[in-house]
Amino acid sequence: MDDPYAILGVDPGAPPSELTAAYREQAKRWHPDRNGDAESERRMAQVNAAYDLLRAGGWSPQQPSARPERDGAPAVRGRGWWLAPAVRRALGGELLEALDEGEDIVYVTPTATWASARALLVVTDRRLLWLLDDAVARRVEFILLSRIAHIGHHLRRPRRRVAILRVETTDGRRLTFSELRPQTAEAIVRRVAPETRSGRGRARS
Repeated sequence: MDDPYAILGVDPGAPPSELTAAYREQAKRWHPDRNGDAESERRMAQVNAAYDLLRAGGWSPQQPSARPERDGAPAVRGRGWWLAPAVRRALGGELLEALDEGEDIVYVTPTATWASARALLVVTDRRLLWLLDDAVARRVEFILLSRIAHIGHHLRRPRRRVAILRVETTDGRRLTFSELRPQTAEAIVRRVAPETRSGRGRARS
């Protein structure tokens, strides 16, 4: 994932009010309803992902990727050393510990599940991970994209400004992530669906 501060056009460490103002400005510029082209959709997805990540707690960038060398000894790589500082900050220690080395982060967004009213959903290049903030044990769970049979989203009534993401796995497990912004849920489905078993089946047909 690219540097979210650069995507929004703000300096690292910008306060939440400045992030919100920058997000609104970028959304006006790139919203697909206004432009109606593939590039606008791609850029809007980037803006949504950057804002969701920083909104999840990524506005404290002071987290080095590796300890400096001492007396000629090689630098010690910290958890998630390959990620931007804002991304590491948003993920936190438990999710960083769960990552494979080199695993790329696509989206990070606050969400809610039946097991936890406060959760963090992460989309990587190979799986969905989520942190159940209210849980005492098994706080981090994941499902490989290749094990997803279907993914979709719909707007929650009556407000219809909040989306619910539904995931069905190849072994029949059903997962629900709620309290998502509609644009974020749609971007996740667009990113994940081609990697699922049903998506690959449609591509071959």
